[in-house]
Amino acid sequence: MTPEVQENVRMLRDSAAAVAPPGGGLQRVRGLRFGTPGFDHGVWRQMAEMGWTGLRVPEAAGGAGLGLTEACALTEALGGGLVPEPLAPCMAVAPLLPGDMLRRVLEGDAVVVPAWQERADAVEPGADTVAEGGRVTGLKLFVPMGAGADLFLVAVRGGAVLVEAGAAGVSMEAAHTQDGGHCVTLRLDGAAYRDVGAGMQEALDDAALLTAAALLGVMERAFAMTLDFMRTRKQFGRAIGSFQALQHRAADLQVQVALTRASIESAAAALDAGAHGPARQAAVSRAKARAAEAGMRVAREAIQLHGGVGYTDEYDVGLYLRRAMVLANQFGSARLHRARFAATSPEADE
Repeated sequence: MTPEVQENVRMLRDSAAAVAPPGGGLQRVRGLRFGTPGFDHGVWRQMAEMGWTGLRVPEAAGGAGLGLTEACALTEALGGGLVPEPLAPCMAVAPLLPGDMLRRVLEGDAVVVPAWQERADAVEPGADTVAEGGRVTGLKLFVPMGAGADLFLVAVRGGAVLVEAGAAGVSMEAAHTQDGGHCVTLRLDGAAYRDVGAGMQEALDDAALLTAAALLGVMERAFAMTLDFMRTRKQFGRAIGSFQALQHRAADLQVQVALTRASIESAAAALDAGAHGPARQAAVSRAKARAAEAGMRVAREAIQLHGGVGYTDEYDVGLYLRRAMVLANQFGSARLHRARFAATSPEADE
């Protein structure tokens, strides 16, 4: 990182404490679980006031114009606090919005999320969604926190279109996810739209990388909680952290956290340096696949190392496993990204 980027990262991490205090309680998160819309619009406006919704938007358009290195640092910090507001997907797609709609998002008056997936194993976004004659028709699955969205950026054949959540021909059905949030099935039956052109694939890649960073925050915090528990929980008159077998397990988890961080930081640096095409996709897929697998491993091990208390809903570490289960598949599962990495990386041919 350049000194300027390092300072940006430091300031963003510090500002994240306003919403997700390091080591802070999760009362707000617990209070929002399994509700609608599942997040706080007041906190969303606060995020907008701090410039987060426009973090990736060029300065000329009213945003901060920062890179993915800074954006990943922010989403990592928010991931550690299990923040439910859908900031990562919004940051990824905000640069594609037309001026008047972008202004609403930058001011915190609207929430925009991408709607791209049409099948559980979908790779190409928008293949089955048709937009022509000013109307769009199609079905989108697993739209994150869609019941609280005002705008949907919808992947269609050849590009993307913007659809108002309350427009005629738009209907949705929400289903709760393991972490207490939700996703929606979005049905578009001749809904009016605004064309936003190309760039949807790159935005979805950004969303996948930001989701990987959020997973890194989840696994780091779960691991830190586990180390604290191992230092204080005693058996046979000794802290369980002094048992060599548990130390070995903890060391393995620390390696997983470190490798995930290296992969995400490498991908963010590559994208900020201008990586494009297959090289861009390969970098993102490597990071997302690793984060998905390592995040689930660290979260599961954290539960086991906490013993019986880890399985209770009242104990916070379980919330991290639930969030990891959701983020691991959001914007592409480990399986999907491994396949894409194999198809796009020059390393796969060596």
